[in-house]
Amino acid sequence: QVQLLESGGGSVQTGGSLRLSCAASGGTISSTHLGWFRQYPGKDREYVGSIRWGDSKKHYADSVKGRFTISRDNAKNSVYLQMNSLKPEDTATYYCAAARSGFNPILSTMSASSIYSYWGQGTQVVVSS
Repeated sequence: QVQLLESGGGSVQTGGSLRLSCAASGGTISSTHLGWFRQYPGKDREYVGSIRWGDSKKHYADSVKGRFTISRDNAKNSVYLQMNSLKPEDTATYYCAAARSGFNPILSTMSASSIYSYWGQGTQVVVSS
């Protein structure tokens, strides 16, 4: 059973940056597709981006493309979300997610929450204007 633990959330002003980390335990992520989602109060979780294993191909939601960057460090069993040029509308709880080991999704399915089997507890990001 893979467990995910996010960290790095906090408060920042508009235009600032934050780097979220997600550490996995209970299994290796080297063959795991990893994603980031966010959730606004009272809303469903929203896809932010994800990274495949093997080729490390990345995919982003249009709302964060060019501002957010996902990376992974298999040696540290971790995935990261670098967030730059933050906007107040980026204020949300951010969740790390992992698909089952060995599954590498095609591009059209990378944003579907249903392909992710494991979720972290979330970390809060607040962007003030």
